[in-house]
Amino acid sequence: MNRRIIAVAALIVSATSAHAQSITSQYSQATQRIAAAALSDSAAWNRIAELTEKFGNRISGSQSLEQAIDWIIEKMKADGLDNVRGEPVMVPRWIRGEESATMVAPRTQNLPMLGLGGSIATPPAGVTGEVLVVTSYDDLTAKAAQAKGKIVLFNVNFTNYGETVRYRSGGAVAAAKVGAIASMIRSVTPYSQRTPHTGGMAYDSTVTKIAHAAITPEDADMIARLTARGEKVRVTLKISAHFLPDAPSRNVMGEIKGREFPNEVIAMGGHIDSWDVGRGAMDDAGGVVAAWEAIRILKRLNLQPRRTIRAVGWTNEENGTRGGNGYRDAHKADAANHILMIESDGGVFRPLGFGFTGSDAAMAMAQEIGGLIEKAIPGSGAITKGGGGADIGPIMALGVPGMGLNVDGTRYFWYHHTDADTVDKLDPKEVAQCAAVMAIMAYVVADMPTRLPR
Repeated sequence: MNRRIIAVAALIVSATSAHAQSITSQYSQATQRIAAAALSDSAAWNRIAELTEKFGNRISGSQSLEQAIDWIIEKMKADGLDNVRGEPVMVPRWIRGEESATMVAPRTQNLPMLGLGGSIATPPAGVTGEVLVVTSYDDLTAKAAQAKGKIVLFNVNFTNYGETVRYRSGGAVAAAKVGAIASMIRSVTPYSQRTPHTGGMAYDSTVTKIAHAAITPEDADMIARLTARGEKVRVTLKISAHFLPDAPSRNVMGEIKGREFPNEVIAMGGHIDSWDVGRGAMDDAGGVVAAWEAIRILKRLNLQPRRTIRAVGWTNEENGTRGGNGYRDAHKADAANHILMIESDGGVFRPLGFGFTGSDAAMAMAQEIGGLIEKAIPGSGAITKGGGGADIGPIMALGVPGMGLNVDGTRYFWYHHTDADTVDKLDPKEVAQCAAVMAIMAYVVADMPTRLPR
């Protein structure tokens, strides 16, 4: 019996090895060609520059977003992509308006600031109050008796995005519960040159809504030191933000049609909208263009896979995720034929590999493809457990495997949601590498004789 088990195990190991060799041998040449083509020029970086400098920031509901989508459709058609289209989605429309923060005591100083997305307005004259500095929600609870009638400042040092962003999203609710008249946060970033960062926030319908804004780390620390020395710091905060009715927008997409199984789809991309500051180059025109460029590379090399590969620019990721939810609703009936979703929304810096969510069998195949990527672009082929993204999350919830592009994110949160998110922060070679690894992963999954298992 033991001999039989050993023999069967040996056959399984042999079959697994042969399968790995077949994938490696079958796609090694194509992988090298894709990498070479991607790295032969700066086409992807140039397209990010053109898109972001021609249209600027692209907040949901804005004319600049819709003009950018029109331009992408025109360019995708000129590139010869198949089935180029925009799929309608209704999106929220938040207008920032005029805003300012001014320290009025112990001296007068303008404070660079950005209202947080979704914040209500202050009265036209603003709100003026003494600032209560806290370093955590627990610290706010401990100082709750001091908060009434004051502006609460969450001066929370950046540890990681998931931990620190809680004060951006929920700070206004927590401050209002203890009687604050407004709230501010230290911008969610590990590095600053006195640049404020915006981003989404939320309210609780059972709690009074108060205005919520971000100031710079430098100014948050200054206020903290002043109050620690016994000074009474007073700030006037003015925000005129408001919502308009929902507006029509689109998820934009183009494809390279599968030669054998055109109804089976590998979809990849990023979000085409951005916050209303900077030019949204890093977050996330780069992700859209990298996926788009991946398909252009495959077409240039005449590599038409068995299955369809779709490049997508999802709309309204930043302040609503209506694009990702709309994509799920539009494609719910064919979710079973979505083989893999890939999202790039961490900046197109030096690629490290992908995070993957799916079955163990699919993970093993993804890791084999990662080995091919590693040979073509060293340092870029690691496939780790757990990956996805805000835009692909809704359809992944229907059982579709998903991947998130992992990159060297050292500098990402330096520029995230700021006026500094411009194309000069991106390296043309790194952008090309991102396009290459997305092209390789998508192509091999799309062309393999067997579907990626669930």
